[in-house]
Amino acid sequence: MNSTWSQYYDIVKRVSSLSGQWPYQRSKTRLLCVCLVTLSTFSMIIPQIAKFTICDGDLRCIFETMTSYMLTSVTLVKLYTCYFNRCKIKMLIDRLFVDWDELETPEEYEIMKRYAENSRRYSLGYSLYCFSSVCLFMCISLIPQLLDVVLPLNESRPILSTYPGYYFVDEKKYFFYIFSHAIVAWEIAMAGIVTHDCMLLTYIEHVCSIFAIVGFRFEQLTYRHTDSTSILHPQLTDTCKRIAFSVQTHRKALKFAELIEDTFSLTLAIQLALNTVMISITLLQITQQKGDFLEAIRYIFYVFGQLIHLFCLSFEGQKLIDHSLQIRDKIYNSFWYKTSAKSQKMLLFVIRKSFQPMFLSAGKIYIFSMESFTTVVQTSMSYFTILASLE
Repeated sequence: MNSTWSQYYDIVKRVSSLSGQWPYQRSKTRLLCVCLVTLSTFSMIIPQIAKFTICDGDLRCIFETMTSYMLTSVTLVKLYTCYFNRCKIKMLIDRLFVDWDELETPEEYEIMKRYAENSRRYSLGYSLYCFSSVCLFMCISLIPQLLDVVLPLNESRPILSTYPGYYFVDEKKYFFYIFSHAIVAWEIAMAGIVTHDCMLLTYIEHVCSIFAIVGFRFEQLTYRHTDSTSILHPQLTDTCKRIAFSVQTHRKALKFAELIEDTFSLTLAIQLALNTVMISITLLQITQQKGDFLEAIRYIFYVFGQLIHLFCLSFEGQKLIDHSLQIRDKIYNSFWYKTSAKSQKMLLFVIRKSFQPMFLSAGKIYIFSMESFTTVVQTSMSYFTILASLE
C-alpha cells in the first residue's frame, strides 16, 4: 500500500486492527483480537442475563436490562459482520487503493484527497466520541461515591450501578471491582462497533469521491489541460476515448457501491431494528426516573448516542444518493452538444443509469437518508407512547 495514500486511512487501520478486522493482519493476530472482543462482550452478557432472570416479571427491571443487552447484541452483530465478510472487506480496501493509481490530473487527486481527509476526520471524531461516551457513562456511577467523600451524610448514598447487570456478589462491597471490569470490557467491546461504523463511513466517502471525479471528468469533456489552465479543445478526436474511460470509472463506482450494499445490508437491518427498540425503551426509562437525577442523565446520554449513531448512517446514506444522482447534472452542464453523435449516445447511457440512485439500505427495505432518519425517530416515539401506555 502506498504510504502517501494510506495516511488518510490510518485511523480506520488502527481501530480495525484492535478488533481484528484489518484484512492485512496475520491470521492468528486477527483471531486473537476477535476472541478478545467477543469474550469481553460475553463477560457483560452473562451479568445482563442474570439481571434479567431476577427481575421476576418487573417490567421496569426488564426494560432496564434490555437497553444494555441490545447494545451488546449490536456489538456482536457489527463485529462479525466485518469478520465473516473479511474477503469482501479486503476487496473494498484493495479497490480503494487501486482507485488512487487511476487518477489522471492534479484536480482529480485533490478531489479524492478532500474526501479521504473528510473520512479521516469523521473516523477520528466518531472514535473519540464513542470511546469517551462509554467512559463518561460509566464514570457517572462514581459520583455518589465521590459525594460521600466530599459531602458526607449520616449514611452512605445508594449505589448507582455501572450498567444493568447482576454479578452474584454484594455490589456495594465489590463496587470498584465491578466498575473496573465494566469500563474495561465496554471499551474493548466498543472497538467492534467503532470498526464497523468507521469502515462503512470510509467506503461511502470513497465511492462518493469516485462519483465526484467522474462528474468532474464529464464537465471537462471538451477541455484539454495545459500546465496551469484549461482551454476549449478545438479538436474532439480523443473525446470518445475520454468518455469511454469516464463511463468505465462510473461503472466501477457503481460496482463499489453495490459491494458495500451487499456486505452491510443484512446486518444493518438487524441493527436498525434493535436501535429503534432501544430508543423507545430508553425514552421510557427516562420518564420513569422520578427523583433519580443521575440515572436520568445517563439515559439521556444513551438515547442521544443512539440518535447520533443513526444520524451518521443516514447522513452518509444521503450523501451516497446525492453523489450518484449528480452525475446527470454534471453531464448536462458540460459541452455535450459539441461531442459526436456516438459520444452523445454514450452520455445518454450514463444519464439513464444516473436516474437510478445508489443507496445504503437495511435489508433492501429501509434506505438510509435524512428523510428516513426522521421516520425512524417518529416510529421510535410511537413505540415509546405505546410502551408508556402499558405501564
